[in-house]
Amino acid sequence: MTDGKVLIEEQHGRVRVLRLNRPDARNSLTSGLIRDLQRAQARAGSDDDVDVVVLTGTDPAFCAGLDLRELGATGDNLTAEPAPDVPFGHPWAPMSTPVIGAINGAAVTGGLEVALACDFLIASEKARFADTHARLGLVPSWGMTARLPAVVGRAFALRMSLSGDFLDAQTALRVGLVTEVVEHESLMEQALQVASTIAGNDRSGVRRLLASYRRAERHLLDPALAVEQATDAEWKKTFDPSVVADRRASVIERGRDQTRG
Repeated sequence: MTDGKVLIEEQHGRVRVLRLNRPDARNSLTSGLIRDLQRAQARAGSDDDVDVVVLTGTDPAFCAGLDLRELGATGDNLTAEPAPDVPFGHPWAPMSTPVIGAINGAAVTGGLEVALACDFLIASEKARFADTHARLGLVPSWGMTARLPAVVGRAFALRMSLSGDFLDAQTALRVGLVTEVVEHESLMEQALQVASTIAGNDRSGVRRLLASYRRAERHLLDPALAVEQATDAEWKKTFDPSVVADRRASVIERGRDQTRG
């Protein structure tokens, strides 16, 4: 890790790059890293020198979801109270700044929800996507059941969520989950190029247009998030972290089998 930081912030012109940096744990999200990400997004959103955010991970993964070791031991990264300014169904507080996800590897479960919270995604050829909530006996709380079907369609979203199987980058492109697939070594160059193009446009125009897109989708997103919140609240009444601990090894191994090669 760079100076022991689990989240790296870099400035490229008017573009802020945020990089999840727990590579040995495949950038899985501890409760601490979640808070760091939320604070970093808030800083970027309020910084007059930032017009676009690019979110990525340190190889080999984008984000493997919640840290299953912490989740199985304490449940802290799932049951902790959200930051006061972060509404249900969002991994960070909504921003007026566009966020591009540069998906450099596996984006799994909570990591897929983080990716879906970005405004659009650019993928490396090594990117893989999966929703393994069902394998672990968990339910989503960052908008999976609202955003995934909005992007790939209801049937394909159900297939992903109920099977837990992995999607490769080209399939993700075909179903509309990502906007393009590039060679792994070119991912950040391409993401920064697109981000710089956006940053070169009229700032107020970009933000008004982004806000309009978001308002237009709220008639579908908000009711779906309300249903997810009710489901999550009911499920948490019986949540047992030890179940995750018991299933952790088999879920990790199955994921490795599907992403090898």
